[in-house]
Amino acid sequence: MKQGRPLSPHLQIYRWPLAMVISILHRFTGVVLAVGALLLVIVLVSVAAGPAAYEVVRILVSSLFGQIFLVLWTVALFMHLFNGVRHLVFDAGYGFGIDATRNSGILVIVATLLLTVVVWSVAWLNGRFWI
Repeated sequence: MKQGRPLSPHLQIYRWPLAMVISILHRFTGVVLAVGALLLVIVLVSVAAGPAAYEVVRILVSSLFGQIFLVLWTVALFMHLFNGVRHLVFDAGYGFGIDATRNSGILVIVATLLLTVVVWSVAWLNGRFWI
């Protein structure tokens, strides 16, 4: 047996295909959306509990950590949405070619980033960074 060469590709030389990265991100964004849904439930319960409870949640969400989470949650929302639409197109039997798959993956990423920037730009212009 020859020494010095790996038996299989390893992380230093293996290039992840875009389709694989987007597939992993789709699963991860689903988890992030679930955590965001829990935050939404907490907000609604705090509203029902009264002004004091809502103020505690508002302060938490208005913090730097809360704002970063909301921005990342927005990214997750759009990424999951656009990749879901991409898969609906796949389910219809279109877009299975190598170029089409790569281009639709790039489109998902660009649309995600673009709409996230638009949403948070509108929030910034209106001065509404928190709930």
